Amino acid sequence: MKLRKVADKLVQIVFLVNAVLAALVLFGILAYLLLFGVRTFAGTSLGGFLFGTRWNPDAYGEPSYGLVPLLAGSFFTTVLALVISIPLGIAGAVFIAERLKGKARTLVKTVVELFAGFPSVVIGFFGLVVVGPFIARLFNVPSGLNLLNAGVLLAFMALPTIISVSDDALRVVPQSYREAAYALGATPWTTATRVTLPAAKSGILAAVMLGFGRAIGETMAVLMVAGNAPVIPRSLFDPVRTITATIAVELGETPFHTTHFYALFALGLVLFLIALGTNLIAESLIRREKRSFTL
Repeated sequence: MKLRKVADKLVQIVFLVNAVLAALVLFGILAYLLLFGVRTFAGTSLGGFLFGTRWNPDAYGEPSYGLVPLLAGSFFTTVLALVISIPLGIAGAVFIAERLKGKARTLVKTVVELFAGFPSVVIGFFGLVVVGPFIARLFNVPSGLNLLNAGVLLAFMALPTIISVSDDALRVVPQSYREAAYALGATPWTTATRVTLPAAKSGILAAVMLGFGRAIGETMAVLMVAGNAPVIPRSLFDPVRTITATIAVELGETPFHTTHFYALFALGLVLFLIALGTNLIAESLIRREKRSFTL
């Protein structure tokens, strides 16, 4: 018995150390980004960075470090991805949770979760050689490397997250809700849309937030198919460049301790804050979902 108590204590200490290390790493990354990011404003103004509409750090004589075109690229690709993936993801989750049973449900859920582990470079290559030429032929545009291509690929990358988390939220809804609806004469479809979905809305909203985080943080696939022009897009067929792609492309070729170098860390800080805020909101919604069915 004494040996078992010692083992339990050791396990608690290991978990505590891991939790503290994870928190320290998180705060260390934030401190590092802050330390380097704020040095950007020794070479350019805060207003010029936040509201500038040109990102051209290599311009001779007067480089520009405007965040707006990169933020617009990230925002529009993510919104387009969510417009495509949210209805598909929720419909898929309802089908898995409400209509599939036993081994069929386990198999489909496993396939969906395996798709989430696909390397993004493979998906980007698919977008480069298949989706891009298809878009160019379908809409008769010069190039398929544009906002639409990036949005479609990000939608497929966000789908597994939305389906998996939404399915978990739907499965948490007590069976008595469905039985009460059936007792009143509701069909399975009416029960799913009028009873189960509204009851799981917090969890589904959390799934959407996590899908948003997945889409806005993606780098490689977007880098390969978005066209990489730091401009504010005016149509679905314009090239865009996201914050993540800009950091990936420029950081390795930028001289250390220059305004350009520090501006990339400032971009990283902006991305970090967006991802942190998204994850905190999603975590809050998931906890609310669990509490609502455990009280």
